[in-house]
Amino acid sequence: MAAAGSRSPLRGARAQLLLTLMVFSFACEACKKVIFNIPSKLEADKLVGRVDLKECLRSADLIQSSDPDFRVLNDGTVYTARTVVLSDEKRSFTIWLSNTKTQTQKELTVLLKHEKKVLRKRNTKETVLRRSKRRWAPIPCSMQENSLGPFPLLLQQVQSDAAQNYTVFYSISGRGVDQEPLNLFFIEKDTGNLYCTRPVDREEYDIFDLIAYASTADGYSADLPLPLPIRVEDENDNYPIFTEAVYNFEVLESSRLGTTVGVVCATDRDEPDTMHTRLKYSILNQTPRSPGLFSVHPSTGVITTVSHHLDREVVDKYSLIMKVQDMDGQFFGLMTTATCIITVKDSNDNLPTFRQNAYEASVEENTVNKEILRIPIEDKDLINTANWRAVFTILKGNENGHFKITTDKETNEGVLCVVKPLNYEENRQVVLEIGLNNEAPFSRDAALRLTTMNRALVTVHVKDQDEGPECSPAVQYVRIKENLAVGSKINGYKAYDPETSSSNGLRYKKLNDPKGWITINEISGLIETSKTLDREATSPRNDLYNITVMAIDKDGRSCTGTLAVNIEDVNDNPPEIQQNSLVICKQRMEYTDITATDPDESVNGAPFYFSLANTSPEISRLWTLTRVNDTAARLSYRKNAEFQEYYIPVTVKDRAGQSATKTLRVNLCDCSHPSQCHATSRSAAVVLGKWAILAILLGIALLFSILATLVCGIVSAGKRKGFPEDLAQQNLIISNTEAPGDDKVCSANGFMTQTVNNSSQGFCGTLGSAVKNGGQETIEMVKGGHQTLDSCRGTGHHHTLDSCRGGAVETDTARYSYSEWHSFTQPRLGEKLHLCNQSEDHMPSQDYVLTYNYEGRGSPAGSVGCCSEKQEEDGLDFLNNLEAKFTALAETCAKK
Repeated sequence: MAAAGSRSPLRGARAQLLLTLMVFSFACEACKKVIFNIPSKLEADKLVGRVDLKECLRSADLIQSSDPDFRVLNDGTVYTARTVVLSDEKRSFTIWLSNTKTQTQKELTVLLKHEKKVLRKRNTKETVLRRSKRRWAPIPCSMQENSLGPFPLLLQQVQSDAAQNYTVFYSISGRGVDQEPLNLFFIEKDTGNLYCTRPVDREEYDIFDLIAYASTADGYSADLPLPLPIRVEDENDNYPIFTEAVYNFEVLESSRLGTTVGVVCATDRDEPDTMHTRLKYSILNQTPRSPGLFSVHPSTGVITTVSHHLDREVVDKYSLIMKVQDMDGQFFGLMTTATCIITVKDSNDNLPTFRQNAYEASVEENTVNKEILRIPIEDKDLINTANWRAVFTILKGNENGHFKITTDKETNEGVLCVVKPLNYEENRQVVLEIGLNNEAPFSRDAALRLTTMNRALVTVHVKDQDEGPECSPAVQYVRIKENLAVGSKINGYKAYDPETSSSNGLRYKKLNDPKGWITINEISGLIETSKTLDREATSPRNDLYNITVMAIDKDGRSCTGTLAVNIEDVNDNPPEIQQNSLVICKQRMEYTDITATDPDESVNGAPFYFSLANTSPEISRLWTLTRVNDTAARLSYRKNAEFQEYYIPVTVKDRAGQSATKTLRVNLCDCSHPSQCHATSRSAAVVLGKWAILAILLGIALLFSILATLVCGIVSAGKRKGFPEDLAQQNLIISNTEAPGDDKVCSANGFMTQTVNNSSQGFCGTLGSAVKNGGQETIEMVKGGHQTLDSCRGTGHHHTLDSCRGGAVETDTARYSYSEWHSFTQPRLGEKLHLCNQSEDHMPSQDYVLTYNYEGRGSPAGSVGCCSEKQEEDGLDFLNNLEAKFTALAETCAKK
């Protein structure tokens, strides 16, 4: 009842849909009916047929079937939805095609028919159709191939019914008459007898299609042309021929029974599908004559093996004489022979074997890459093939990889070599088990016969050798605490003598110590710290600090090892803040993060603890620090903080208590990006325009020009002090005057420079500094003291005012102006003239006081009088400083 109740809504929906479709179909336009012939019963999902939907409605987008037993696909294919049984001979249903866009509908009626087959019997009263009498009545004609005659040979007679009423003449045309072969046939025009003139080869012409004509005397065609085929009947006149005179085949020696070796083939030119071309193959002879190993199929020519005794090592090649005969092999058939060469290919059916079961070899310890033994083997398979080439394997005894065995490609011998040094003290004898195989896998029969791999034992005797020390293991480890006191001793690298298994008598030497932190005791090998070890100075920090050590015995033989020092970390480094200065844009940033790092290990590192260190009340009021993670903190400001730079000291401490304080320069800026703040700072610090920059450059250029001028002046003054200008400008003459005039030279600085005779008792000079040069003094006026010449008077030598002041005088390299110079020198010059105007008896000397006109400021002309510089009569030492070309002239003047 429940099932029935559940189906009732479904049936109601189907009924409504069917009613809708029926109503819809009244407005539909019918298409051409389609008829399918089907069996009386069709299973579900069986193809019924296919209708052309596009011919009915090309734009259909909705396809529906009125019969739920059938479903229609979009391409028009009709399938059964369930098993359908045709109770009547006919059944139909409708396919509705609709276009929902254009509201177009069409229907297509499908008619299913099942017709029963009825056997129809002929009524005895019905007449049998018979062929009406033809007007041309030729008999089917044929002729024998290679006929012996007699020729011309009558084949048949052609007659026309028109000959009863008219005189008819016969003629023929076609191949064999007026086409090649010419004149093979002819016909008597009066009787219609057809003749053949000579024998015919069917393999050349198998049929002749002639056309016969009947015409009256006046040329009227009494009948239509008559086709007249003449077939040449075959004669067994051709021998069957093999496609090849010699066949060459190959077969594996381990082939199974019935293995195909090859196929022989023959052809026959006689007429196909006749006894003349029915061929039969057979084997006439086999060489060497052994029990039959091969057979051939009589009809197909396929050669197969009939024995499993093929052994290449016994017979590697067979020769067969093959026969082919037509007429199905009957004794009177034609036959031909051919040769078939069958080569037996090698297979790996012979296992390689050792010539003996045990071998012995010897080798000295510490020998490497040396051949110690050759192992010959035997294999009957074909030489220089994968079935013959041997593959040696060390099955046991080579767990440490001391040996390697290879195959000699020429001799197929096993070559045993030592590839890793042996130690006599550890193992004096090694027994190896060697296995033997081939490169190619064994054949099936050989694998069945194989019980165990062919094996042999090799005993290797290790010879003792007096060897040097051994550094084993190559790397030895030691732990040292960081910052260990200098001079601390730690166990070092230990090598040993393999002969005595001890370290006695060995000396140690350090080969490499990257930082020079370690020294090694030559006798004991103990290491001692020569410097404080710093784990953070190693690179990489967490790696081992490697020291290379050499151990040497008394004979000078040595070995090298590595002492890997694991430096244990000590919390000797406080964490360090990475940032120095920070920029905070108040418009967008409410804080900034600071990070710290610690070069120590993690146990002495993070987490870090950040805090403000001894800050001012203003900093504490405006800035706060909060933790971000183990290595970072967040520096935040209050909203009332002003735009300026703040110097904030921050203390960071690691988990072990090691701390450090760093003052951060924090720029709280009115910007939207930190880069704008940097640009603003730079622009505020430097406000120079382009004209200011140009002025600065011009000032620098002027300063350099002044410095260059001063340097050139100093250099020029130095040169003139070495060589007095007045002497360099004079001519070399002999003066006969009793009182030569005084010479004055104006120096480059604008002040008067005088040379005074050393023998004068009076003092004549100016305020300044004196430079000794060749017995003369050059006195130059500079800024200086305020003493008069009276206090500087002396005899026997000259004094400058500086030397008379009784102490150091601060001098200024700057020159006076002309007015300053005039006011300073006017009173002192009067005093000097008064002194110089007296003779040796302190009497006035009128010839010295002369009046000269003022020649102007900075005049290069010298003055004459007692105030001029005086030279000694024989003072010609300056000639020693002249060039070489004046030497001879100077010597001449000196003699006079």
